Amino acid sequence: MFTAARRTLLAVVATLAAALMTVTLAAPAATGSTTRAAAGPPEATAVGKTLGYFVQWGVYGRNYHVKNIHTSGSAAKLTHINYAFGNVSGGRCTIGDAYADYDKFYNASQSVDGVSDTWDAGALRGNFGQLKRLKKMYPHIKVLFSFGGWTWSGGFGEAARNPAAFAESCYRLVNDPRWAGVFDGIDIDWEYPNACGLTCDTSGPTAFTNLMSALRSRFGSQLVTAAITADASPGGKLDKADYAGAARHVDWYNVMTYDFFGAWAAQGPTAPHSPLTAYPGIPQQGFDSDAAIQKLRSKGVPASKLLLGLGFYGRGWTGVTQSAPGGSATGPAPGTYEQGIEDYKVLKTRCPATGTVGGTAYAHCGNQWWGYDTPATIRGKVGYARAQGLGGTFFWELSGDTAGGELITAIRNG
Repeated sequence: MFTAARRTLLAVVATLAAALMTVTLAAPAATGSTTRAAAGPPEATAVGKTLGYFVQWGVYGRNYHVKNIHTSGSAAKLTHINYAFGNVSGGRCTIGDAYADYDKFYNASQSVDGVSDTWDAGALRGNFGQLKRLKKMYPHIKVLFSFGGWTWSGGFGEAARNPAAFAESCYRLVNDPRWAGVFDGIDIDWEYPNACGLTCDTSGPTAFTNLMSALRSRFGSQLVTAAITADASPGGKLDKADYAGAARHVDWYNVMTYDFFGAWAAQGPTAPHSPLTAYPGIPQQGFDSDAAIQKLRSKGVPASKLLLGLGFYGRGWTGVTQSAPGGSATGPAPGTYEQGIEDYKVLKTRCPATGTVGGTAYAHCGNQWWGYDTPATIRGKVGYARAQGLGGTFFWELSGDTAGGELITAIRNG
């Protein structure tokens, strides 16, 4: 349970951390600028890891391509990209969308580096080809191939029955000679080990640890990471698997500190989907970012192996008359691609923020109510991550930002 004193303490700590970071970043200018420049662009190193998801299906209706990572200015501010998603089927890692992944043709005007693809035999096209070119332009960026996600997590149960065979299939796919040099490692997005997501997994509390151990053994020095639940409620998803044990085998966890609340509860109560802290009237205790971070740390997961999750989108309801959180609704608000969800780049003008609660923002416009992060609340979350000694932040996902990268700039300026 949050107290007013604890909320105040968090705010003070975050402010002090931000001030300390300002001093720390300024100091190298006189003595260490040459060394720092050699390690990569300052934008990519100032706030720890800054990881963004790139979704393969974004090249269709969203018309978002690898080139947009460059033209928005985001590439200079990223340290890592998670490519979402590969499938998990038959106990193996498999390709999710071959056309988008490595076959789609990009002409010179569409390509990230202004050079057209070719139809030559063996030529690499699609997102993989574009990511390889992006890495050549921005050598500091590392790319991980992420497998699973909400839709494709059902295959992890079978994979967990033979972790070594699963790890071998993943290694061969991630490091396939056809796209050599694209990926620097693997990310596992299992929703959720020994718990329910789209489907329910019953593989047991040690299955996740065994799977990650096998991946670490096979991938060696390549990156091995995982996106994990942020459900810190008593007996919730964080208690269903041995996340502390699995942490020994990963470089870091992407803690999915978003989607706590949404219009799947069609009548409400309205609540921001990504609160940083609890607040009076929050619908579920343990459903906030700080609760997840503290629970993972209490289990023995090092803070430096935790990345705080940020959503570049909002979740909302319609039929709402109450401006403050906690109001009733009649259903999900309309969205461009799906009811109840909308990109930040749309919401910032369609339904501007009217208040903040629990370290995030909300908006009431007409009969709609939305919860989402703004540049100001993202800066606050980055300050929190610094104060807690976390490894950095990550976000879902790149196409939700403005054409000029407004939110990723806020991370940089956090």
